[in-house]
Amino acid sequence: MTFSLAVVVPTPAHSSVSGPLSYQSELPLAPGTLVRVPLGRREVLGVVWDDAAQAENARPTSDNKPISGVLDGLEPLTAQWRQLVTFSSRYYQRGLGEVALAALPPQLRDMNTVQLARRLKRQRPDESVVTTQGPTLTDEQAQALGTFESEPGPFLLFGATGSGKTEVYLQAVASLLAREPGAQALVMVPEINLTPQLQARFIARFGETNVVAMNSGMTNPQRLKSWLSAHSGTARIVLGTRMAVFASMPHLRLIVVDEEHDPSYKQQEGARYSARDLAVLRGKQEGAKVLLGSATPSLESWHATESGKYKRLVMAARVGESGGFPAVRLVDMNLQPKRAVFSVQLLHALQQRVARGEQSLIFLNRRGYAPVLSCTACEWKSECPNCSAYRVFHKIDRTLRCHHCGFTEPVPRACPECGNVDIAAVGRGTERLEENLAELLAPIRRPNGEPVRIARMDADSTRLKGALEQQLALVHAGEVDVLVGTQMVTKGHDFRGITLVAALNADSALFSSDFRAPERLFSLLMQAAGRAGRDAAQASASEMWVQTFHPRHPLFTALRAHDYPAFAAQQLKEREQAGMPPFGYQALLRADARTQEAAQAFLQTAAAQAQDVQDADRVVLYPAVPLTIQRVANVERAQMLVESASRVALQRFLAAWQPVLHATKEKGLIRWAIDVDPLMI
Repeated sequence: MTFSLAVVVPTPAHSSVSGPLSYQSELPLAPGTLVRVPLGRREVLGVVWDDAAQAENARPTSDNKPISGVLDGLEPLTAQWRQLVTFSSRYYQRGLGEVALAALPPQLRDMNTVQLARRLKRQRPDESVVTTQGPTLTDEQAQALGTFESEPGPFLLFGATGSGKTEVYLQAVASLLAREPGAQALVMVPEINLTPQLQARFIARFGETNVVAMNSGMTNPQRLKSWLSAHSGTARIVLGTRMAVFASMPHLRLIVVDEEHDPSYKQQEGARYSARDLAVLRGKQEGAKVLLGSATPSLESWHATESGKYKRLVMAARVGESGGFPAVRLVDMNLQPKRAVFSVQLLHALQQRVARGEQSLIFLNRRGYAPVLSCTACEWKSECPNCSAYRVFHKIDRTLRCHHCGFTEPVPRACPECGNVDIAAVGRGTERLEENLAELLAPIRRPNGEPVRIARMDADSTRLKGALEQQLALVHAGEVDVLVGTQMVTKGHDFRGITLVAALNADSALFSSDFRAPERLFSLLMQAAGRAGRDAAQASASEMWVQTFHPRHPLFTALRAHDYPAFAAQQLKEREQAGMPPFGYQALLRADARTQEAAQAFLQTAAAQAQDVQDADRVVLYPAVPLTIQRVANVERAQMLVESASRVALQRFLAAWQPVLHATKEKGLIRWAIDVDPLMI
């Protein structure tokens, strides 16, 4: 006797096969079972999906093929996990197999039964959790934790920088594990560089065997080990980036999303999902409590608390200090010497900090030495031949490097166009800023008479394994006087010795065409300010300096008062008037082609054919336009914005539009993708 199985397999993007395929088995297999199946000329990993009733509706494979084998030793993936994947596939307009298989570890996708059995033998046995005692909570922390544990949620923890949000997370997890010894908790962070320090705190509290990490920076064997520990229930706590929202955790009871406002939670390739939004959905599906935390919540989450969808918890005061938050000082760069990098006032403040043995942080969100090299005799600039962008000058290895496609060349000895040897660096990146600071602070001495110690932290200086941890250790140990860095140093780090934070070139987002740019800028500056004054003894003297050509802008007014609610109210009012998220709903149709004409032709054809699609009268399709950087790696890119006042209408339209898009063939088209709830427009 044979049984028909509906099996989800890794279908390519935009394949006409979006659901399960039908395979034959000599034994009935439970939904969620992992199997090896033939697909074309390959053998791939698949997941048995739902029940026999669905198998009758599954698309048959050629010759009604049998499965090749079962991955014994693994419990089936839960119904809740499959529901999460199904929702993600439908909502974000991607193939079911594309989402399901991408959520599994790469090494597992290539394993057979024998290899898996050998790997499972090395798994550690389940151990009980021994929790060490945490510090006494402040009144605000205790009240927030008490409300969290007594009400259903979801919750938004609106906690000021330094208010002790992490300790609330730790004690919420400890309380859960004390009540339910077999329960699991998922704690998410936006970026890989925030994982090591948070992991150290959780290991210190709960023990090494109970905590695993999940992020794309791990090796495939490490990712498989963490996944197996979580899937088996051995790991009680999973710390991960956005990919961890799909971790198989059969006993999940608590989800924490730290820095929930961060754009890094939105996947920008493949299935363009929002891990924060899926975390809230997963909590609802699995009966797990959800806690979103931020000092500058996303406007979507803030609006959800205003409308009663989320419960807001407030922690307004910093832990262990009485001096309040850093004083925000605005420097009007219109009154400074032309082309000044550091204002006279800021430079003096830096010198004072060094002389007192205190630490400072200089924030510039641009790595490299200079954004562009330019010939002083002709119009040549260091454009990338593959992208509509300039290659950045990196002085440390004398290269011109494109930050979009990676194309790298040595710096030319003379202008390639006219032969002029006088090629100048235009603009400033962190590498050049570090060099400038060393020159400006050279006459200054530390209290012990030694010269100033300057360090730089960005994607270039931390790309080698262990470099990030080493640099962070030096800062924490007080071995750095001035830290120069990009936005990676402004989030989540607990630098106890920093009393001054300065933001250079903070105006670039004020007048952007992207309506989210002010929100991102305010969040970034507030987070940066939060790195200063975290030590009680130095809090009263801490400062945040912002150099700007627009000191009277309303954003800076709210920043000076550390008044996020006022900023959010003003932004939400503007968005409501314009019908923008969270008061409207958006999707982008993006097209990549060999020429810009082909990309836009595809979008225009798709728009013309959308007139008869379901709910077309309830959506607005805007004209096709090139992306801001329209060519990357010799691929031309264009996009079309789709907008609706109804989320349901937008979803129905996109689902009905998919067959039209699949059928639309345009000469020169490389690929297309739908981005639901886009963050970058």
